[in-house]
Amino acid sequence: MKTVIYGIRNCDTMKKARGWLEAHGVTFEFHDYKLSGIDRAKLESWAAVVGWETLLNRAGTTFRKLPETAKAGLTEARAIKLMLEQPSMIKRPVLERGRTLLVGFSEDRYSAIR
Repeated sequence: MKTVIYGIRNCDTMKKARGWLEAHGVTFEFHDYKLSGIDRAKLESWAAVVGWETLLNRAGTTFRKLPETAKAGLTEARAIKLMLEQPSMIKRPVLERGRTLLVGFSEDRYSAIR
């Protein structure tokens, strides 16, 4: 089963997730959405599964630096537009494995994919 992990190469959480996958013998492809981008269809499909609120990294510096007017009254369409414009606003990692979609890293949740 193909596993793809999406994120940003130098992110500490990404490093933990990739390290966990490697240590547990899970073969994966890495998609750096800061370098390669991410398309609207992919974000919309993830949002349909986990919700846009889960995908949007509100704790990150990029989101926190937005003007209050950009943060107020967010909708799915506006959040996806923000994530497309600045992929660092996508919570990481996002892991796809078959029908499984995991957002964020947790050893317990990753253990379930093996």
